[in-house]
Amino acid sequence: MSTTTTGRAGALDGRSGALDRQPGALDRQFDALDREFDALDLARLRARPGAKWQCTPPDVLPAWVADMDFPVPPPVLAALRAALDTGDLGYPDWPDGATPVREVFSERMAARHGWRPPPHEVREFANVTQAVQVVLQTATAPGDPVAIHVPAFRPLLAGLATMNRPMVPIALTGTGTGTGWEFDADRFARDVAATGCRALILVNPHNPTGRVFTRAELSALAAVAERHDLLVIADEVHADLTYAPAAHVPFASLHPDVAARTVTVASASKAFNLAGMRVAACHIGSPRVREALAAVPPELYGAVGLLGVTATVAAWTSGDDWLAGVLRYLDGNRRLVAETLAGVPGIVAHRPEATYLSWLDLTGLDMGPDPAARLLTEARVLLSSGPDFNPGGDGFARLNFAAPRPVLRRILERLLDATARAGRC
Repeated sequence: MSTTTTGRAGALDGRSGALDRQPGALDRQFDALDREFDALDLARLRARPGAKWQCTPPDVLPAWVADMDFPVPPPVLAALRAALDTGDLGYPDWPDGATPVREVFSERMAARHGWRPPPHEVREFANVTQAVQVVLQTATAPGDPVAIHVPAFRPLLAGLATMNRPMVPIALTGTGTGTGWEFDADRFARDVAATGCRALILVNPHNPTGRVFTRAELSALAAVAERHDLLVIADEVHADLTYAPAAHVPFASLHPDVAARTVTVASASKAFNLAGMRVAACHIGSPRVREALAAVPPELYGAVGLLGVTATVAAWTSGDDWLAGVLRYLDGNRRLVAETLAGVPGIVAHRPEATYLSWLDLTGLDMGPDPAARLLTEARVLLSSGPDFNPGGDGFARLNFAAPRPVLRRILERLLDATARAGRC
């Protein structure tokens, strides 16, 4: 270990980020989960068939794509095994294609956020990105400008470009204190007026910065949306991965008038590690969007599968104890990242309010616009490339910290060694 890493041993051992705990059965369950996650060694991780580990050479530690390294929740596995044990993988009994996801999503939103979207206004898609693109395709026209906070998730930006929906960027700028990232609502209002913007894609919690927008910030966006009659597509896939004291507020929950211009998209994919199950729930609060989708052949955009629905329902109805333990573990990891990198010359790492993604400002290291490319070569760590999130990503990299803590320490050690060498060059 380098002298740089040794100097931060207190942070790298994870003790400085430990959370206070109350004794009891749930605490013992959390401790068992901690031990299970810590025991996931590199050999077991590299044997996984998913893209995160299979797309990297054996000497590279992956911290890129937004998948967790942790096993699927036991209630989900039990539900999938029970479904397979029936021996019946034929047509499911879903009248008019209305899966149980619709009711479960409505109940979950009511229980967690006090907002109950009518189940008959909910429909299923394969994933969040597909839902966003389908809504844009059916409810806007080529040439219609669409606003989005930047830096932004690449598939969303690529979809805008492919569909000829000009992007109106809402720049998130770094701050030295507080939440770490903020935007100028007044400038957003001026840009909407100047461009003739027709829609807003609201990614909240935000990827890649990890911001959770406050009720006041959401209300400012809602006021602009009402003034200019914007359709709002709220991507809330990371909502269940919010750390206290931050609190997720569904955009459509602000007011019935807000809900009536909003399409809300959610999925169990991120919080419960089910991206391969290919199910997202989409509340279509806007009547004109419901009408536009009703005019499209029902299977034009495909349909969700039996096992994906089974997994999603199990996660959202029986997985919250597991999720609470995962959030505690992830909270320790995000503290570990922030405290390890705090004060390292050339690096700014704000602690995210949600997600398991850390948006690293490496502009001070003089590694060029894509420091992730150099870190892959020099540290043998694979991070997400900052320029993939442009505008606003040059000089940045995104680190996925949803890893066993011993593996995360090794990732951070390699980054510290490589950035220390860069600082001496």
